[in-house]
Amino acid sequence: MLKAIDDQFITLDKALARTLIMKFSSLLLTSVKGVREYIMQMRDISTQLKKLEVDMFESFLVRFILNTLPLKYGLLKISYNTHKDKWCIDELMIMCVQEEERLVMKMGESALLATACGDNKDTKSQANQKGNGKIPPPVGIKKVTNIFFYKKKGHMKKNCPRF
Repeated sequence: MLKAIDDQFITLDKALARTLIMKFSSLLLTSVKGVREYIMQMRDISTQLKKLEVDMFESFLVRFILNTLPLKYGLLKISYNTHKDKWCIDELMIMCVQEEERLVMKMGESALLATACGDNKDTKSQANQKGNGKIPPPVGIKKVTNIFFYKKKGHMKKNCPRF
């Protein structure tokens, strides 16, 4: 009976390891913010895998996390690849958080730049020259006029005593 229970736990460990590996390999950072939580989540999954006898080297973990970061972290990836020394997971987290702060600042500046450029009178005059930004109706659709109070076809303001 004890052997059957032990076998059941081995099967559960294998299923848990498979689930954790799938989660680890499919986890992605989708935005610029939250890189610290993302790295901590990846580190926690690798720790759980080590308890299940699925060993993962720290250098692999650092490289895997770097490879799954969005394209906006390209400068950080280049910096890691050009330096001779290797980072541990804590150094990676520090570097990523600094890069995240730089990207957030850059995004804030570009948003201000976009709103400041949007108020330019030259862009408004260009829109006026191109037809006031109006799109002409398609050829096959007829415009119905003189629909007023009841919103029925043929109902006109001058013919309606109640309007």
